[in-house]
Amino acid sequence: HPLAQRAAAAAGAGSAYSPARYLRGVHPPGVPRASSSAPEHLLSPRRPPRPRPGRLAGKARRRRLLLQLPYGHHHPGPKELLREQKRKSARFLLAPIAASRETLVKAQDLLASENASAADAEEVRGRLSAAGRDCVPRERNSVVAFQSRTGVEVCTFSLILKNAASLLDDKDPVKVEADASLAELIQSFSDLGTVVENSNFELSDDRKKMKDDLLSTISALDKYEQGVKDCLGV
Repeated sequence: HPLAQRAAAAAGAGSAYSPARYLRGVHPPGVPRASSSAPEHLLSPRRPPRPRPGRLAGKARRRRLLLQLPYGHHHPGPKELLREQKRKSARFLLAPIAASRETLVKAQDLLASENASAADAEEVRGRLSAAGRDCVPRERNSVVAFQSRTGVEVCTFSLILKNAASLLDDKDPVKVEADASLAELIQSFSDLGTVVENSNFELSDDRKKMKDDLLSTISALDKYEQGVKDCLGV
């Protein structure tokens, strides 16, 4: 390099400058600097820029996210297939809940009549018993009561929730909340049955109390249904 040759000449003339110092990037004395038009890498050697820690962290994060993405040949496991099957059959699983709601609404219409008869009162009792789906112990027939005493689950609402939440852990918040809504629903049906049994359909005050309890039961049924849907993921 011409500059190196001139630096060597300067060193031979007694200068304290040496080619080694030139290689370290120190400009020799008495030697004019190259013009600014010269390539930058010829003026002084430069170290490559160090990567920033933040940039490294960003790359590592992107790599980690990419590794977590499913690949094209990924196949769902048995649990995912079961969950998808449950979602597809949700309409059939929720059908008894819809039927109970319809029965309660019809009972509500009977209570709204100002001329409720003894026959209407008996029909309301029958509808409420049917809407309870064998979940109120004192309203079960002898066969259902026997099955319940022998440990066989007979409450339709309980069976529905058990099916919907079968893929969830017992401590899963979704399942815990759904279980609480089931207990609330059964208690609501029990309270409603007690009110109906002890009320006189011919008295407007008694009918109003029954209608209020009926509305509370419908609200509890709606909450329970939402809990089942949450367990199914629909």
